[in-house]
Amino acid sequence: MAAPAGAAAAPVTPAVQGAPPGLPQHAVFAGGRLFDAARPLHTGRAPGARTLSVVSIAWLRAQPPSVRAALERRHLSPAEAEFAETLQLPKRRLEWLAGRLALKHGVCSHRRVHGAGGAPGGHGAHARTPLPRDIQVSAVRDGLRAGKPTVNAPVEVGLSHSADFAVAVSGQAPVGVDLEHSRDMPPMLARLLAGDGDAAARTPGRRRLAAMPLPLRWACREAVLKHFGFGLRVDPCEVALTEWDADGGFHWRYGPQLRRLVSPADARGLGSWAREIDGYFLALVWKW
Repeated sequence: MAAPAGAAAAPVTPAVQGAPPGLPQHAVFAGGRLFDAARPLHTGRAPGARTLSVVSIAWLRAQPPSVRAALERRHLSPAEAEFAETLQLPKRRLEWLAGRLALKHGVCSHRRVHGAGGAPGGHGAHARTPLPRDIQVSAVRDGLRAGKPTVNAPVEVGLSHSADFAVAVSGQAPVGVDLEHSRDMPPMLARLLAGDGDAAARTPGRRRLAAMPLPLRWACREAVLKHFGFGLRVDPCEVALTEWDADGGFHWRYGPQLRRLVSPADARGLGSWAREIDGYFLALVWKW
């Protein structure tokens, strides 16, 4: 099986849109930073005709309980609201809520932009533009892909959160996303990641990979595994990074276990992209 190569892709580009219901007007992206703790929500275009949505956990954390409760009432289904009440740790509940908001708004934006408008279950003249509350988020229950997020719409989604942000990506085909913040890597992990690339290599891609920050190398591996739905149930050593292009596309090689788990059809036609942005490290993998 041939190793998938990261395809050339444009950087994340902002898409200006009206403020989503229930979030302040300054949630609209107006240029500047992608990861801005003071901006509650941003949705925009990501490489591979995907939609990227970012929710600020820091902003949610700074709000009084009444504001967070109002957001939950507006955006969550009764079942989701009931589950939220079981999350006793404030940090876990904020991360969970931020992830749900990112997924719901991202899916709605993607369906509007790409012509799949209509709320889940709507038909013909009765179809309407979906609202975040219409989008219900669940996860694969069993097997090697247990925990992979899914939604009640014909859209594939990926989710990640790190430090002050949750990031979701939506598209018509499988997608993997990972976000990491700047941090010191544990020595064992740093040794694993340090083997990527060769500063003295003849090919620019391998030299570029040797200069890639360690958290971004980790994000690339996780994004690959999340794309296939495995996450860290598969050893990250099964993803061997080989090159990093100037446009952000990265290339990798399968390990033997991952090669056995991924069908040839699933391995074909993959794109990838990775960048350091605003002090965070973002990697995407998608099927064209």
